[in-house]
Amino acid sequence: MSPVFPTVREVLALVPVRHGAPRLVAGEAGLDRPVRWVHVAEVPDIATLLRGGELVLTTGIGLPAEDAGLRAFIGDLADVGVSGLVVELGRRYVSAVPRVMATAAERRGLPLVELRRATPFVRITEAVHALIVDAQLTELRATEEIHQRFTELSVEGAEPAEVLRQAAELAGCPVVLENLSRQVLAYDPAGESAELLLDGWEQHSRRIRPAGRTAYDPDSGWLVTTVGARGQDWGRLLLRWPAAEAAPPTRLTILIERAASTLALGRLIRRDAEGLERQIHRTLLTALIDHSRPVDEVALRAKALGVTLDRRHLVGVVVRHRSDDPAGDTGPDAEDPGAARRRDRDAVGPEAGPARLRDLAEAVGQAVREAKLPALTSAVDDHAVGALLALPDPGAEEKALAAFAAALRRVRLDAAPLRPFTPRPGRPVDGADRVGGARPVDGPSRPAVVVAAGSGVGSLREARRSLVEARQIAEAARRDPRDLPCFRLPHVGLAGLLHLLRDEPRLQTFVERELGPLLAYDAQHPREQLLDTLRAYLEQGRNKSAAAVAAHLSRPAFYERLARIGRILDADLDSVEQCLSLHVALLALDAVRTP
Repeated sequence: MSPVFPTVREVLALVPVRHGAPRLVAGEAGLDRPVRWVHVAEVPDIATLLRGGELVLTTGIGLPAEDAGLRAFIGDLADVGVSGLVVELGRRYVSAVPRVMATAAERRGLPLVELRRATPFVRITEAVHALIVDAQLTELRATEEIHQRFTELSVEGAEPAEVLRQAAELAGCPVVLENLSRQVLAYDPAGESAELLLDGWEQHSRRIRPAGRTAYDPDSGWLVTTVGARGQDWGRLLLRWPAAEAAPPTRLTILIERAASTLALGRLIRRDAEGLERQIHRTLLTALIDHSRPVDEVALRAKALGVTLDRRHLVGVVVRHRSDDPAGDTGPDAEDPGAARRRDRDAVGPEAGPARLRDLAEAVGQAVREAKLPALTSAVDDHAVGALLALPDPGAEEKALAAFAAALRRVRLDAAPLRPFTPRPGRPVDGADRVGGARPVDGPSRPAVVVAAGSGVGSLREARRSLVEARQIAEAARRDPRDLPCFRLPHVGLAGLLHLLRDEPRLQTFVERELGPLLAYDAQHPREQLLDTLRAYLEQGRNKSAAAVAAHLSRPAFYERLARIGRILDADLDSVEQCLSLHVALLALDAVRTP
């Protein structure tokens, strides 16, 4: 958007001025000064009546005759901040203005223009004032558009990136949103180079010190306003004004303040959502997993957020709860999770899942900070939180993962809530049960969360593979009874391999070939569920007596079910080879069914 007032250069191009055959005598450096008004003066002390920004027109008939008086006249005009001085020749000065006047104007950078042909001043004033009025109307329309645009964004609950895009489009200037630590949360380069805009941002930003909540810093050329609401400031919004020698127009101040209020309002109405930093982390991790943004852009935005991903050893980490049901976490009812879910479902409520995920995301973020690991962290789906660790070299991988796992365990132990516990009849009461009738939700047997890490990679383009592998390992390790600090691919064995291959059509075909008839039978007879009987038999190493106990069936009933399964599948359940094939198919079915 152009400035409200025309410049001296633009005034000299107007037809009434060109009619006077203007010639610039001095002060070329000030031709881009804005002209706020045009004032006709024929007295030497006119400066006392001016406020600055005026273009003064005179014939010179009232100016001092001595050199000292002319120097003082020019000095007074420059001191008050007039835009320029136009002198019509012919009445006082015939062929040119005095040399002393030109020298003084050049020294003060004041544009001094001769009109070598007689020109009615009224035509000049009418033309300039019409230009100013038109510009003010344009400014008013632009201001109305600003208010309308940002009102719509506020109503729509627009994301910060969209607010900044609209601000940059309306201003035609780069816009940056940063937090109080001078880390970039969002930006729009307005067509300029993003790399140049964000290079060394933190150091550059700390040199921008406006005098006020909303102010222009002429030394850096940035218009700045504080972002916050209800007395809690959380960031700054900055707009770079290219004409550093002149303050930005009023509409840009209105624009940046409206944009800031829209951002603050958006944060307030998303009070249950993640902080802006976490939102950006989630955007970047999701972009890596989904290939929704170029990796160069992800690296640039991550660097602006304080996480350098270029030329780093990257390791994807996923932390998830073993149970998808908030009431089914490992804890005092781990032996009977179904009972826990039935008992706690009403108490937990539908909001427990998102709250639990937010708590886990906060714990992962705090663990990363405590372990002093540069990383992007955020929820990656409805049940898991991901982290992309950026390490200096591959040799730091194992140490970093151990430090993260230990920090996460400390964080979750410190924050673990106590759940009231009532022992079931016949169940022994241990020491944990005696402490106030409560125990940590995670319980003493095994932690309720699984930490999994993918293979380290050497470039950001490969980061997706590490993150996806970590998520698959975490899924496969959910049923693993071991309490490992961090699961890796070798730890999950066959189940992990099958989980990695769960989208492979040939694996799905194998499952249908081996178990399809039994699955179809169970679908028609939901009360029997012979698949669970087969699972108990195979998990007990084909020990029929132990399997009958595990399935809560009498041995005759269990034997009859096994015989029926053999007929349905046309399989010999005494054959080691056939049972091995069925067991692999069961593990593959679990992998395929895992969301």
